[in-house]
Amino acid sequence: MPKPHHNETALGNAGETRLIRRLLGYVAPYKAYALTSLAMTLLNAPLMLAGPPLTKAAVDLFIAPEQARQLIGYEYLITRGADAVGLGGSAYGGLAFIGLLFLLANVLAFAMQYAHDILMQSMGQYVMYDLRMELFSHLQRLPVKFHDRNPVGRLMTRLTSDVDALNEMFTVGIVSIFRNAIVLLYILGWMIYVNWRLTLVSFAVLPLLIGATVWFRRGVRRANAEVRVHVARINAFLQEHIGGIAIVQLFNREETERRLFADINRENRQANLRALFFTSVFQPGVELIGAVGVALILWYGGVEVLVGTATIGMLVAFIQLVNAFYQPISDISEKYNVVQAAVVSSERIFELLDEPVEIQTPARARPPGAARGKIEFRNVWFAYEGENWVLKDVSFVVQPGESVAFVGHTGAGKTTVASLLLRFYEIQRGQILLDDVDIREMDVEKLRSNFGVVLQDICLYAGDIASNIRLGNASIGDEQVRAAAESVHADTFIKRLPEGYATQLNERGAGLSTGQKQLISFARALAFNPRVLIFDEATSSVDTETEALIRDAVSRLIKYRTSIAVAHRLSTIQSADKIIVMHKGEVRESGTHQELLLRRRLYWRLYQLQFGQDVSPSGAREVGELV
Repeated sequence: MPKPHHNETALGNAGETRLIRRLLGYVAPYKAYALTSLAMTLLNAPLMLAGPPLTKAAVDLFIAPEQARQLIGYEYLITRGADAVGLGGSAYGGLAFIGLLFLLANVLAFAMQYAHDILMQSMGQYVMYDLRMELFSHLQRLPVKFHDRNPVGRLMTRLTSDVDALNEMFTVGIVSIFRNAIVLLYILGWMIYVNWRLTLVSFAVLPLLIGATVWFRRGVRRANAEVRVHVARINAFLQEHIGGIAIVQLFNREETERRLFADINRENRQANLRALFFTSVFQPGVELIGAVGVALILWYGGVEVLVGTATIGMLVAFIQLVNAFYQPISDISEKYNVVQAAVVSSERIFELLDEPVEIQTPARARPPGAARGKIEFRNVWFAYEGENWVLKDVSFVVQPGESVAFVGHTGAGKTTVASLLLRFYEIQRGQILLDDVDIREMDVEKLRSNFGVVLQDICLYAGDIASNIRLGNASIGDEQVRAAAESVHADTFIKRLPEGYATQLNERGAGLSTGQKQLISFARALAFNPRVLIFDEATSSVDTETEALIRDAVSRLIKYRTSIAVAHRLSTIQSADKIIVMHKGEVRESGTHQELLLRRRLYWRLYQLQFGQDVSPSGAREVGELV
């Protein structure tokens, strides 16, 4: 069974170093956070590892002093410090002093770690905010054809879970790796200082550790890439099916969709289990290798104590250091898992950010201004893919203030004309002109600000009715909102709502009828006072009474505007100044309603079929091709 459109595949290895370097570019504005954190890490390492040297001092100075050959280095400082605070002179006092030092070191380490975590979490939140803003801004500028081929759930995954994975990398991933690397260097220095021979013995297990790390690194990257793929599939499936829940229930598809989701969910579970396998094996593996290292130290170090070349305190401290040495290695590998998940997510995020914005304002855009409303298509050819032409050599002119309607069968190219006029897509050949200026030479934002569009598929947002009409444009006041609603007779039902224009709408206007939502979309288009109005099947979902109200409003409002209507219902466009009949991507005929009927060609046959009149067998065949 073929995969549905919400399927997505793993991306290729884009080069970890390059990706991480690019990710670190987002940290640059907050380098003060990172540098302060690094300084805290350098200061914190000795505090976190105060235990082994203090333990050695306690054993060699006060617990088993007869085993210590001499007082060297920091042990001498400890005895002088104990004397200075009045705790010297006895083993009890010396041990109490060491205990106080240990407690003080841990308190300071806690305070420094707390400040470090606050800094890194703050930096991560700032970086995540910047990245999400960049992604969202880029998504809004991408052409409509990009959104045509990418389901919403997939894009939501990029903005949510993929960005969250990067946040985890910035806050606990890379910084933790640096911190543990510093700790490792500190431990290594102490090990060499305490006993270089025992240090060499402890390194005997490093080949095993390196082999385990390489195996983990290779496996966990593949596993994390697979997990991200399945998360995106789940999000895409849920978004599509929850959004279309009414259709699922209407056609009794609940059990079928449950089984489909169970398959996708099962694949996600298996992918996560495969990823967990590497972590579950690696962590105990590192501990086992560490145990082997400690066993070697116990054997070799014990022999040195027996022959008198090492002290008991030295052996105890070295065992603590060895345990501490393997812990950062294990932690680095664990955090490497976080980094790998972030690298996989970054591939997806950067793939989206690198998607070209094909429709852009030229460097030297033509001077903006309020359009007069003249529209011209000049030998326009357009295809969504390759050379599967949707429009073929289309030419027509709409004069300022003229009302033009496009009719024809589904797929004839009517809606495409409106989309191209708004520059949602780029044409392959020809020109589209607004007031005799090629729209490709105009500022995209200024171009679209001249148009008001009412679509068959109404998009309403969560919020009150007034905000849905003005769409966040602060220049549109409450009076303009009400005037627009009154012009299309939307105020009739809005005033009956509990809170009127302040009534809160649910997502996509749930709770309103299709006709009511359509009236709000009409009010929205008119509130912006556009020079050109586009109606794309705008009255196809309303009842006859509402349609009559809209026709009455539109007939008055288009007197001073250019209007373009795309319609299947011929009753809605009979008063248009010009009707353009399209068939298979070509303009077949144009004229007024009466002129086209008198010609007795395609429009006449469409009219006969739609209004239930008889047509000849040859006419029926041709109309059958049209509708």
